[in-house]
Amino acid sequence: MNKFTRRHFAIAALACAVLPGAAMAQTPAKPKVALVMKSLANEFFLNMENGAREYQKANASKFDLIANGIKDEQDTANQIKIVEQMIVSKVNALVIAPADSKALVPVVKKAIDAGIIVVNIDNKLDDAALKEKGITVPFVGPDNRKGAKLAGDYLGKQLQKGDKVAIIEGVSTTFNAQQRTLGFQDAMKDVGANVVTVQSGQWEIDQGNKVAASILNAHPDIKAILAGNDNMALGAVAAIRAAGKTGKVQLVGYDNINAIKPMLKDGRVLATVDQFAQQQAVFGIETALKALSEKKPQSALGGVVETKVSLVTK
Repeated sequence: MNKFTRRHFAIAALACAVLPGAAMAQTPAKPKVALVMKSLANEFFLNMENGAREYQKANASKFDLIANGIKDEQDTANQIKIVEQMIVSKVNALVIAPADSKALVPVVKKAIDAGIIVVNIDNKLDDAALKEKGITVPFVGPDNRKGAKLAGDYLGKQLQKGDKVAIIEGVSTTFNAQQRTLGFQDAMKDVGANVVTVQSGQWEIDQGNKVAASILNAHPDIKAILAGNDNMALGAVAAIRAAGKTGKVQLVGYDNINAIKPMLKDGRVLATVDQFAQQQAVFGIETALKALSEKKPQSALGGVVETKVSLVTK
């Protein structure tokens, strides 16, 4: 009877081992990590995606990657939809560069409530909005104010006290746009320059061009423009050229995308700031994978992993 029982237990155990549900319990699938970015029309985020894909390829046994982006930097509604799709897809972790610091918080909470580990990169989610929802989300990214001040300080060496300058800001509701504007203002205050206007170029080339053209028309004696990203700086280059002021109006940007490099070389752009898009993506993914491997709940995560910034000139 004992032999019969043991034999049947062995058969039952073997049967359970080959059942799909039992196999999942014994050997969990690789974690799925979703990288949700802003506009893939912006070279910066293409670099971020490429960095993430290269990292996944080098660590293919450790995780699977799903990478998504939106059509432009203002397409907040579609980014929210993408996050909702990732929740339905039951990803294990979400690494997000939010298009809006406040508007994405509710769907981030929804992801956390679904058991997904969330890591914030590039543009910091609003602290007050996170607190209101009772959630903590670690941030992996640069000190944008410090980075912008690097470019502003370099520009300041070309300016005199009282010179008029303008700032073209990114999407004004985003934390990184606000911090870059503050960094530019810090530098201009140090040199005694007069910031005559701060206007949003929505992170986009076309809008940056329109805003720069308007500024040059309204302030014909302006000496410099500080653009919150290189896309807007590209638009400003065209506006400066159209106004016949190439070489007369200095310009700085932020991001160090490939398209800006010829303009750094010939002086149309004085400086930009590299914030290492690929590094942000990789560090964000690593933070998420570490939390998963250590089985840490979202409530145990938080704080800031600061990534580097570097001034880039001719």
